Amino acid sequence: MAQFELTMPKMGESIAEATIIKWLKNEGDSINLDEPLVEIATDKVDSEVPSTHGGVLIKKLWNEGDVVAVGAIIAIVGAEAGAVSTNNAAPSPDKVEQPDETVIHAAKFAEKALDNSNHIISNNDSARFYSPLVLNIARTEGIAMPELERIEGSGKEGRVTKGDIIKYIEGGRISLVTAPEQTAAITNKSNETAKASESTKVQFSKITLMPGDEIIEMDRMRKLISDHMVMSVSTSPHVTSFVEADVTNLVAWRDKNKTRFEKQEGQKITFTPIFIEAVVKAIKDFPMINVSLDGTNIIKRKNINIGMAAALPSGNLIVPVIKNADRKNLLGLVREVNDLAKRSRENKLQPDEIQGGTFTITNVGTFGNVMGTPIINQPQVAILAVGAIRKKPAVLETEYGDVIAIRQMMFLSHSYDHRVVDGALGGAFVKRVADYLEQWDVNREI
Repeated sequence: MAQFELTMPKMGESIAEATIIKWLKNEGDSINLDEPLVEIATDKVDSEVPSTHGGVLIKKLWNEGDVVAVGAIIAIVGAEAGAVSTNNAAPSPDKVEQPDETVIHAAKFAEKALDNSNHIISNNDSARFYSPLVLNIARTEGIAMPELERIEGSGKEGRVTKGDIIKYIEGGRISLVTAPEQTAAITNKSNETAKASESTKVQFSKITLMPGDEIIEMDRMRKLISDHMVMSVSTSPHVTSFVEADVTNLVAWRDKNKTRFEKQEGQKITFTPIFIEAVVKAIKDFPMINVSLDGTNIIKRKNINIGMAAALPSGNLIVPVIKNADRKNLLGLVREVNDLAKRSRENKLQPDEIQGGTFTITNVGTFGNVMGTPIINQPQVAILAVGAIRKKPAVLETEYGDVIAIRQMMFLSHSYDHRVVDGALGGAFVKRVADYLEQWDVNREI
């Protein structure tokens, strides 16, 4: 019987591992080509992995809750011919061809991958599993295996998660015993990082429960968001600049065209794609906003990939990314914004669709807020919050003198990383975005 190895697929340029949440098939079950086999979760999104072959599931090589490296074999599927009985019931063991050397090879391959991962830092064997991501962070920070073994893990069976090791590093890396080989592994850079982290260590107050209080466990996504936000604030010195924009012409244009636009294009036109278009134009004027920082190296991005923060029914946020937004016209932006927003709410985004952003927009006006101070979505260096559009009295300059009129006004809040973006650049950028919105042509064709 032909047998096939199913591997953990690549799910984005920065995703090195995924957690198996739930197996959708049991060993011995029939499975069709492209039928979902297993639910997985990364630090970005949950998704289903389809089977690349049809047949019968012979062997699951990982358990639910296991963290699996991208490219590792996760299951063995055998061709259906001769593998199952003629009825649809699950076959008994004597009716299913038992795994042969292919399965044994797959299991050894997975075991070898784990062994290699555990030896990245030290040649000492460990009874504890460490994911490739955790090992990579440890290697970068000069954390040897004896020190890694002492980190308290919050994952399944005490496993050290990404959040655990980052918290440990930011907490000053206080170790109980320093072995000679461990001392040699810790670099000067790590010591400097530890000292800086110690000075900014967050102190948590002890919480006293009172009658009627309810304890609610954070869900997995909220924990990830929490870790990411703390990391961002610890990494980047945030500065926020504010600009108020008169978007009366823009609102009038949309009100005049939204019904005809929906009939003509089958799409509802919201303000979000219009804001994205203005941001893209401003990034072209100020390309040093579209950068990332790697140590002391500034990486100037060629592509303009705009992330748009979207609220989920659970109350959590996710940031799908519009890739190469500068190559799309307004209609293209409308279609992609609507599609990503819809699939975000339905939890149907693909991992690659929330990767690779170079600048993010968040619409706090959706919740009736007039402005906000957003936290940068690392490794980007800036994020723009757009507030609610409200009618307000404003002073207008005319050829006959100043007058007070009712105008549609909104605030733009631009948070940026002061390590690489100074006030002049950060302020000029958000002012340019406002200029593009204020100069909207009321006679623009769809």
